Amino acid sequence: MQMKKLLTIFFLIPLLYACAAPPEAPPPKVDLVFPPPPEQPRFYFENSLISSAQIYREDKDKRLRRLLTGETEQGVGFSKPFDVAACGGRIYVSDSVRRVVMAFDVPGARYFEIGVDEPGALIKPLGVNTDADCNLYVVDATAKRINVYAPDGQFQYAVGGQALFERASHVAASSKTGRIFVVDTGAVTGSAHRIRVFAMQTGEHLFDIGKRGREPGALNLPRDIEIGHDGLVYVVDGGNFRIQVFEQDGRFVKSFGSVGRQFGQFARPKGIAADANGNLYVSDASHGNFQIFDNEGRLLLFIGDRKATDGPAKYMLPAGIDVDGDGRVYMVDQFFRKVDIYRPAALAKTGGALGAWYAATDNATAAVK
Repeated sequence: MQMKKLLTIFFLIPLLYACAAPPEAPPPKVDLVFPPPPEQPRFYFENSLISSAQIYREDKDKRLRRLLTGETEQGVGFSKPFDVAACGGRIYVSDSVRRVVMAFDVPGARYFEIGVDEPGALIKPLGVNTDADCNLYVVDATAKRINVYAPDGQFQYAVGGQALFERASHVAASSKTGRIFVVDTGAVTGSAHRIRVFAMQTGEHLFDIGKRGREPGALNLPRDIEIGHDGLVYVVDGGNFRIQVFEQDGRFVKSFGSVGRQFGQFARPKGIAADANGNLYVSDASHGNFQIFDNEGRLLLFIGDRKATDGPAKYMLPAGIDVDGDGRVYMVDQFFRKVDIYRPAALAKTGGALGAWYAATDNATAAVK
């Protein structure tokens, strides 16, 4: 009797498979867009930069071999990324543990490191920024100075010194006015919460912007700084949960923002960037996103969610942020050790300074299909 049951089950199994519905095809890949439909798209999630291996272009033979064997590309990854600057197709990421600025030259399909050797060796690189000529400015928090490099990483000169900063953290530079603006975040119990301004050519300390306080124009634990398309200086006033705006001579203009968990408010504002249209991008480590404002402080859009697991537009500890000349947005997440890249909807995937990167990837993929 037992054998009869087994035989019945044996012959029924093929029939059950025959009657089952065929497996569904996987859903087509859909671009992650912000805001989501039915709203008009403003940005597409484009890529997560995690390793230097992504920069090197593959020919079709190498890509086919990797797809067939399952071997992974080897490269240099982030240890503790802090800030990002992008200019002319180069993506510069400061890493405070690796003690270098990691440079991803997309048009040149190469990777190199800045601040390895003297002169210009770095101890603890934090804030990075570029000027109109793509020269790179790097805050060395331990040396308490700002190192300036050519776009290819060649050291040019340094400004600052041990006696001039309590806790230097970020930097912005204006080629038009020849000034370098450095955020001195200061100690929690200290009074030196300010922006220190230097002459670009001579390194001379010219004047300071702000003092510790809560009134308009005062600062409390300032975090980041950016020079807008309008020439104004925008400062993340972290301890006051607002963005403060100054003329380059230090005169206070306005501020916007407040503490809170609602859209348009700040909880732990970190980084700031500006685009060519005058919009401002502010990362927030508590919200797990970045918010986009017009230059009057009106919220236009927010992108990202706070999550404990990595994924596109998912963040645990967002930090530095930048916008390049094409309008692409780059944001660091320290916890997931990545830089997420977003493309404005008006820009083709193969357009702009990163276009060749995506064109090469698409062509290599098509060649092995």
